[in-house]
Amino acid sequence: MDALTFGWEEWVALPSLGLPAIKAKVDTGARTSALHAHDIEVFGPADKPKVRFNVHPIAGREDIAITCSALITDRREVTSSNGEAELRYVISAPLRVNNQSWPIEITLTNRAGLTSRMLLGRQALNDHITISPTEKRLQPDLSYDVYHSAIVRHVAPKRSLRVAVLSREDNYSTRRLVEVGEARGHTVEVIDTTRCYMAINAIAPEIHCDGVRLPRYDAVIPRIGASITPYGTAVIRQFETIGTYCVNGSAGITASRDKLHAHQVLASRKIGMPTTAFAASPKDTGNLIKLVGTAPLIVKLLESTQGKGVVLAETRKAAESVIDAFRGLRANFLVQDFVKEAAGEDIRCLVIAGKVVAAMKRTGAEGDFRSNLHRGGSAVAVRISKDERDAAVRAARAFGLGVAGVDLLRATSGPKVLEVNSSPGFEGIETATGKDIVGKLYDEIEARAKPQPVRRRKTS
Repeated sequence: MDALTFGWEEWVALPSLGLPAIKAKVDTGARTSALHAHDIEVFGPADKPKVRFNVHPIAGREDIAITCSALITDRREVTSSNGEAELRYVISAPLRVNNQSWPIEITLTNRAGLTSRMLLGRQALNDHITISPTEKRLQPDLSYDVYHSAIVRHVAPKRSLRVAVLSREDNYSTRRLVEVGEARGHTVEVIDTTRCYMAINAIAPEIHCDGVRLPRYDAVIPRIGASITPYGTAVIRQFETIGTYCVNGSAGITASRDKLHAHQVLASRKIGMPTTAFAASPKDTGNLIKLVGTAPLIVKLLESTQGKGVVLAETRKAAESVIDAFRGLRANFLVQDFVKEAAGEDIRCLVIAGKVVAAMKRTGAEGDFRSNLHRGGSAVAVRISKDERDAAVRAARAFGLGVAGVDLLRATSGPKVLEVNSSPGFEGIETATGKDIVGKLYDEIEARAKPQPVRRRKTS
């Protein structure tokens, strides 16, 4: 390692923390280096704890913050220059200066009142470093401009994330989200959505669960069941209010769950779908059927899931009977054209971050026109056309969903979108295609949660 000469202040970088430029004061009177950090929070398993914290790299710019995380190597009492003792978390990170790099210990403390965002102690100053206490910035200058551009996103490292999965079920999808996340070094916590409650206020909105205030998460993966959609989306809205990245937003989940609303959204984007009609009055039954076309027809409850509440009416008389029965139950439903050429098959496209990452063809069980795997259907991997791919991507984008299962029918006139699922299951499509779908989801989460400037509104 080449010899270096430091002045009393130098530009340094901590690449593993996503800090490409920071001014540090050299203090040979201190043993360990210190980094200005706030919102310090411990997470992860007890035998391998991590710490998550924010750094304001530019003095006086509280509106710019970088979120960092690292393994905790120690916790020790440190006495500052004014004689005050403080118990601090200790981490290890490579220090980079003038294209040279070496590991140093860093304690985390709030240095908000100090101009230097970092202090370099004796442990960081290796034998090859000479100190010139009367001079400053003898090493190459860096620039805070990286925090005002997209450059920092490209140099930011992968870091340990704290992820919440909102789920009430211990099923394949939930377990996979935990297993894959933890295998990547993240901490993944499953939270029962119905056990959450919220403090709604303008100054400090909070979310609590089972008597404990929930911590800050880097990302939230909603797995909201249809039966709790209103409350589940309210919880997601609260996370959105706090500023947490949610893979699927509350508005998209709400719109996709209401089948009438969903079809209106698809129609507004000119996305192909089966001809659909809806009416409230029993006097309009005949006109409703006439709008869709001739039998056979599909009558579908607006709140149906997994193929439940979906009926094939093979004749006009049967359609009228089903409609009357649903109206007698005061149920909301819609009527759709039955795409005969689909022959009981549909295509499930799994869309993540605007790309179809996998597709499978589902075939209904013997004698069943519904192809849902929950109803005994089977699935195989399938190649899809460009039109089918475009339709799936456009449908997911129409609802602003980061992850979605888009169900298509292959009609002679082109692909028809049946449904957009905001909580698609992973078991069937991973089994059918052999692809690591959950891993691709974490690729997107990691890209979105990279340390990058978070500009907060300045308070007057």
